[in-house]
Amino acid sequence: MNQLNPLPTQPIYRAPIDPSPSILPALARIELPVLPARPCPYLPGRVMRVRAFMAEAMLPSDYQALMDRGFRRAGTMVYAPACEACSACIPLRVPVAEFTPSKSQRRVLRRNADLQVTVRRPEADDATYALYRRYLEYQHPVCEQDSDRESFRESFVESCVDTWQIDFSLGGTLVGFSIVDACDTSVSAVYHAFDPDHARRSLGVHSALTEIALAQRMGIPHYYLGYWIAQSPAMAYKADYRPHEVLVDGRWERSTP
Repeated sequence: MNQLNPLPTQPIYRAPIDPSPSILPALARIELPVLPARPCPYLPGRVMRVRAFMAEAMLPSDYQALMDRGFRRAGTMVYAPACEACSACIPLRVPVAEFTPSKSQRRVLRRNADLQVTVRRPEADDATYALYRRYLEYQHPVCEQDSDRESFRESFVESCVDTWQIDFSLGGTLVGFSIVDACDTSVSAVYHAFDPDHARRSLGVHSALTEIALAQRMGIPHYYLGYWIAQSPAMAYKADYRPHEVLVDGRWERSTP
């Protein structure tokens, strides 16, 4: 195992299994609705559609099984691509025990050795929300964003699974945060934002490396990065974490460089 540093002072806590019943049998009996088409945020000129359902809570094993079928979570909505003429969104995960950081990734770790890393429950507190707004204005200046505090809370604080916030601070000031989901067999990246004044630190890379390190520390076998889109500069980076596996026809396959 290639242990990465620095690590938070506390690991993510994995909650005990909820005694509520599995939702998978009920999902198998219904056809999930497909939401109306909207412009694709990753591939200009295309539209996207998703098949989705809402869940207040679910077993970690249920969400793991759904991720292994191509689903992801946003707030309490669980969704999967349902685009008729496009299959560019490919789920990608990293087997953490085999992961070795590249030279450039090791440079990012050294560059951020002065950061303090802590893990807590997600909150729409002033520091987190202010950083989120600054990140949106910097990263997506021409895009319409649902950026009010209630939308932030609905998207990142509310969750139907075990969700955590990882804070990256410098001298007591928040410079980046990530939202992750934790199951017994996976850590799943949900969202990352950073202070534009610290863009040269490559905090997104540092965050992913920290999350892989957490999975290693906890003995969790896989780190899920969501959808890899090779044609999208904003999403193609996920293939830089090697080795990795992609979901093809319902099966995880080792991807070749």
